[in-house]
Amino acid sequence: MKTIGKRVTVFDVYDRAKTGPKVAENDWDCKIVPQTATALKQKYGIKIDKTRIIPEDEDLIDNLWAAGLEMLETTGVYCIDTGRVIRYGRDEILQAVTGAPDSFIYGEGREAITVVPRAYSAAEAPLIQGGPTGSPCSEDLFLPIHQAYAQEPLVDAIVDGVLQTVMGKDPVPGSPWEIMAVRSEALFVRDAQCRAGRSGMGL
Repeated sequence: MKTIGKRVTVFDVYDRAKTGPKVAENDWDCKIVPQTATALKQKYGIKIDKTRIIPEDEDLIDNLWAAGLEMLETTGVYCIDTGRVIRYGRDEILQAVTGAPDSFIYGEGREAITVVPRAYSAAEAPLIQGGPTGSPCSEDLFLPIHQAYAQEPLVDAIVDGVLQTVMGKDPVPGSPWEIMAVRSEALFVRDAQCRAGRSGMGL
């Protein structure tokens, strides 16, 4: 029987972010990632049918999984803060996939939804997350935009937008106005959900 690999902890990740190979961010973005992806695309013969949004070919699906696994094992994950690559072994990656939860609850009360993996051939409808999804929204329209999404019965959860300004001020990264903007976004979305009669929606 094969021994299950040790689970990677947050301490392991921290240590590897401090000791991993030093790589320039530009080299990572413009050389390592695209060159590795191109090589793996050729190795596994991956060709995407642009007329299909979701791949249904079983061989293609298997090849995409194998290429993704090898991509993570080969390139690792880049840590911008330290300029180093965090490496993971194949056993560690597979252990993380095997140990991942097979479902979780999103939201609460009558608006709670159970999120589970869904195959492309599944008969049940997919869960729908609605919202401007990180798009900039003006202060005066932020709440009504999100309320409009929350009012749609087919929308199961909200992915919010971002405030262009807060109290008329530019939410400059690293400033108190950025903190105010993030807090305000959460409060506005919760208010929008309440106005739509769906206060328990996941956000």
